Amino acid sequence: MAKMNKNGFRTVEESDQEDYRKKIKDHRMKVMKKTTCFFLIFFLIGAGLGILMEFRHYEDFDVISSVERSDTEATQFENFCGNILKYSNDGAFYTGAENDLIWNQTYEMAMPQIHMCQEFLVIYDKRGTKIFIFTPEGLLGSIETTMPIEQVQIAAQGTVAVLMRKEDAGYLALYNKEGENIAQGAIHGEKGGYPVAIALSQDAIKLAVSMIDINGGRVKSTVAFYNYGSVGQNEIDNCVGVNTFENMIIPEMAFLSNDRMVAFGDTEMIIFEGTQKPQLKTKIPLEKEAKSIFYNANYIGVVNSNGGEEVTHHMTLYDTGGNVKMEKDFGMEYTKIRILSNDEICIQNSTVCDIYTKRGVYKFHYEFDEPLHEIIPGVSGLNYTFVLNTVTEKVRLK
Repeated sequence: MAKMNKNGFRTVEESDQEDYRKKIKDHRMKVMKKTTCFFLIFFLIGAGLGILMEFRHYEDFDVISSVERSDTEATQFENFCGNILKYSNDGAFYTGAENDLIWNQTYEMAMPQIHMCQEFLVIYDKRGTKIFIFTPEGLLGSIETTMPIEQVQIAAQGTVAVLMRKEDAGYLALYNKEGENIAQGAIHGEKGGYPVAIALSQDAIKLAVSMIDINGGRVKSTVAFYNYGSVGQNEIDNCVGVNTFENMIIPEMAFLSNDRMVAFGDTEMIIFEGTQKPQLKTKIPLEKEAKSIFYNANYIGVVNSNGGEEVTHHMTLYDTGGNVKMEKDFGMEYTKIRILSNDEICIQNSTVCDIYTKRGVYKFHYEFDEPLHEIIPGVSGLNYTFVLNTVTEKVRLK
């Protein structure tokens, strides 16, 4: 009970103070419980919507914006740093989704090819002698080789590796991003072997060369690694490792990261790992002939013939360590399959497009009225840019 003190003020008994503190504590607990329940409900709703979007299938879309364009039938399209690269025999155009020109470059090439690494791009004339180096801002440098070009690779800081061939001999040259030569020399395989493919690490320190030897009716492939950093300076010709594979041809290789490379053979995929001297990490047998191989920095995909009448293809997705992450059968006859920048798998022919998530969910199917050239994912999981034959459309799936 409260009492009056000598000054006329009311005093509070200890028991009343404890009761008051208990009421405050109880009130705070109620507020905390309500807040926790609110956030839990909010989280469950968000998680439910996320799961719904993850497993939902779409067969239509709303067009957010549309821009008409006209290109020649020989024009090829690629996603470069979120914008559209268009290139053909007589030049290249780099535009935004609204078809606004960022830069263009004229040239004459019989067989234009490209290679990209982060914010660097090369366009080169296979079997020709011309190479152009670009960034999203435009032309950075150009190269004129003295021998026919077989393959070109570019690193994340602009270093360019060029594999050339003259008669039965192979030559390798390195250039800086301005196109200035920094190294060049012949490549010799054992017993007359010759190079068929190269792969340059993103930091330009490691270079892999695949060579093939054919002797006495037997085929042998050799993958040699060269290190152009401090480690390689202590080795003869900068060679830090050689791996030999009997009865196999390795026509393609790629560095998935600075310390991991995959070699695509006709009977196996071989993954190498190492920051300075790459070593063989794992082999993935290809039990059936691979119809398609596709990859990015996170995944490697293989498509085999399934032998079925309706489900004609089998797709397997591996992580960069060689572990199976997803398998899927599909029946669509396609001309192009690739991993998009958001790690979704896009399968398409001239007018039909199917998109699968990396978990194997069949996310999108659509048949267009005109040829489809390129798909660029947007910021959200439902937004895309479709580059069609006469129009570029920004869309949202529905």
